[in-house]
Amino acid sequence: PDHNRTVITFAGGREEVIEAAVRAADAAARLIDLNHHRGVHPRLGALDVLPFVPLEGATLDLCADVAHQAGARIWNELGIPVYFYQAAATRPDRIQLEDVRRGQFEYLREAVLMDETKQPDLGGPFLHPTAGAIAVGARKLLIAYNINLESTDLELAKFIAKRIRTSSGGFPAVKALGLPLESRGLVQVSMNLTDFEQTPPHVVYAEVSRLATAHDVQIAESELIGLMPRRAIEMAAADLLKLSSFDSECVIENRIQILRSASYSV
Repeated sequence: PDHNRTVITFAGGREEVIEAAVRAADAAARLIDLNHHRGVHPRLGALDVLPFVPLEGATLDLCADVAHQAGARIWNELGIPVYFYQAAATRPDRIQLEDVRRGQFEYLREAVLMDETKQPDLGGPFLHPTAGAIAVGARKLLIAYNINLESTDLELAKFIAKRIRTSSGGFPAVKALGLPLESRGLVQVSMNLTDFEQTPPHVVYAEVSRLATAHDVQIAESELIGLMPRRAIEMAAADLLKLSSFDSECVIENRIQILRSASYSV
């Protein structure tokens, strides 16, 4: 409730996911009015971000093409402007999502009128009056992961977030914010792990725990937002259990899947 935000994941073939994305954008625009929406998480649109992620042999280049096709349909059919980010970005200053979304809906709806560099890549120059704009992108698998602290000290959450995020000299491939959860009397270190093989969840958990404990604060819980790849769980198990010579084939379901795939290809 404090974020006032949800994550929906769907997977399928190229045409199916494009159709689903356009329908999701349409539903969000009909149901959400940003003029009345409030939440602690930054947002630009009713459908805020629409990333396409390669699975099972798909490539980032393919996903970037899908992003551009979906973005064109969203503007042409729904009249909602689009910013492209990450691998789908058409400008170097729009690769990072935080650069696209900086200032949020309330700032950008005014900025686009005075600054051409703030205008969307497709549509506009005005933002949609109630649905804002959508950041459409292509990227690798990302883990949205939050750690809640048994504290109301927002400055502590911000301090920890700054210590662990890449932009402040922390772990690679980590984006982090300190946010209040007023409804629960807690603060949160909210993270996007943009390359979990460089920095997996269990590594940031250990460091957040260390920093919090140094300030006599305990972790209340951690939260997975959306889905997590199996490999991240395997990495945590191997590290925390100090398993030697461990790889994915040590997991029985993985071994069976590999054998089935090999038999199908014969």
